[in-house]
Amino acid sequence: QVQMVESGGGLVQAGGSLRLSCILSGRTFTLYMGWFRQAPGKEREFVAGFRWQGSAMINAASKEDRFTISRDNAKNTVYLQMNNLQPEDTAVYYCAAATYATTSPREYSYWGQGTQVTVNS
Repeated sequence: QVQMVESGGGLVQAGGSLRLSCILSGRTFTLYMGWFRQAPGKEREFVAGFRWQGSAMINAASKEDRFTISRDNAKNTVYLQMNNLQPEDTAVYYCAAATYATTSPREYSYWGQGTQVTVNS
């Protein structure tokens, strides 16, 4: 059973930074890890993702250069570092896992509960 718990969201001023965390449990090393976000009235969209193979990140992708995904295997945690946040980044951010590299939320089988990020102008 794969489970994920996000944290690190909050209120930040435009131009600020946040680091979101996603604590993993279960067999996740072979899965493609992704971060998504969903703003009110909008569809859920892919933000960043990667797969961990050996000691390397592969199939890494990011919606914007301001967002960086990483993983700490010792802590079994995936991070999303977000810099220079803007009001349009306001959304609920979700950690998710899929069996292959994809940006489609429909292909992800495992989801966390989400963490709210609000950016004030």
